[in-house]
Amino acid sequence: MPSIYVREWPTDAPHDLARQEGTLLAARLMVNSAITAPVIGGVPLIECNLVYGRQEMEKVARKIEELAYTNKREVWQNMFKTEAVMVRESEVILFIGCYRAAKSPLDAECGLCNGEPSCQRMYEGWPRANVGMIDVTDRRKETLMQGPLCTARIGDLGFAVGSALRMALNLHVDCRPLLSASLAGLELEYCPESHFVIGMPISAQAKNPYVDINPDYHLINMRSIMETIRETYCVTRQAVPTDYRRRVVKPKKEEE
Repeated sequence: MPSIYVREWPTDAPHDLARQEGTLLAARLMVNSAITAPVIGGVPLIECNLVYGRQEMEKVARKIEELAYTNKREVWQNMFKTEAVMVRESEVILFIGCYRAAKSPLDAECGLCNGEPSCQRMYEGWPRANVGMIDVTDRRKETLMQGPLCTARIGDLGFAVGSALRMALNLHVDCRPLLSASLAGLELEYCPESHFVIGMPISAQAKNPYVDINPDYHLINMRSIMETIRETYCVTRQAVPTDYRRRVVKPKKEEE
């Protein structure tokens, strides 16, 4: 009978790809949880994007590192550079976006956005908004995120994210929403219709890659350590000039 062997190391070997496939399956079930989460009025407003594969994950990680230097604060840079490594160590990223937060406010006179009950703040905040409609085709922006956004719709997005995290807990996969991954998802347009996106890396490894992180994790991580060990190993081998057959340690002759 056919069998499936699963092991974490070395990465990307056939037995490790089986583990990654299981993580991807868990992410797909998290998508179902996000889509079926309760929303006001029962209208659809959630879109999801699953990103996986070394090339796509590297693209997200590099975008995070690029964003790290858009803010001169050292705390911002260190956090983003660290979270870029977390993305590289993940198997999948689940992006969850709300495509009604900008163009379709709730119009329930709720005042959750701390503006006028008539949603006037929303209609005045976007260009060429008239006749009760909002034009979101102008995607130029001076900040990392466009606004204003409907707070009630963002609250529904929170239910979707919480539902997906609950599914991750039930399926025993590690998952952590990251600000850096969320902004990178917006920049890379993984949820193209949304103006607010939450990025959630997912992993299933012996060690949770999102907690207990070393300082300067972008320099001191498993991949960097393995590369350093390989370099030291190769240099040490080349530094020994003699033939290996001459380095055999012979036992001392016993005295008669």
